[in-house]
Amino acid sequence: MTRTRAEARIRHPRHERRGEARLPAAIATLVAIVLYLGLPQRLLVAPRYVLPALEVLLLVPLVAINPRRLTRETKTFRALSLGLVAVIAVSNLVALGLLIHELVYAGVKDGRGLLVAALQVWLTNIIVFGLAYWELDRGGPVSRTQVPRGKLPLADFRFSQDENDDAVEEVADGASRACDWVPTLTDYLYVSVTNSTAFSPTDTMPLSARAKLMMSVQSVSALLTSLLVIARAVSILH
Repeated sequence: MTRTRAEARIRHPRHERRGEARLPAAIATLVAIVLYLGLPQRLLVAPRYVLPALEVLLLVPLVAINPRRLTRETKTFRALSLGLVAVIAVSNLVALGLLIHELVYAGVKDGRGLLVAALQVWLTNIIVFGLAYWELDRGGPVSRTQVPRGKLPLADFRFSQDENDDAVEEVADGASRACDWVPTLTDYLYVSVTNSTAFSPTDTMPLSARAKLMMSVQSVSALLTSLLVIARAVSILH
């Protein structure tokens, strides 16, 4: 192994099973909660603080068990983690549905407010699907750093690093096979951003049926937000 590969291995969360940092996921979750709190009341499926309070209650024990790095997991906490993402995702999709309903049936004239609400829904869509991909791929963030590669569940996504081992040396040094690389939250958020803007996979390909289904749902919801909602808001402004 070259010096570059050795250094890359040490920098990565899989080194000595030290786990992925908790803070980025916690911040992303809190941002999604705040974005939901800022939506107009007519786009909320429940009283304003009910769902955010539930999401915070789900987040607190997850932070408590892994306050700094994601190294421990039980079936209960795994269910809590997936449940948290599901609550955020469903509430945001419902908000999108109510937003479309307001446009089609309510004759909303507040173009600026509508544009802001659409942006909030779109940003939350990026965050929540990024978290969903992060939670599900290869068994989740704990498994990806704590379980030997040979025992990891099948991958839901194929990243460029997973097939770069035969590239030029400066690229191959960062490949999965060379430096034991696995994706972190940043990688999944990037996948979510590109899927929401290009409405299709870019350099990261979905492998499993559930990954393809989730990416399809995200693309359709992003397309609806971008074309139907924002276009209508701009037309109102004019």
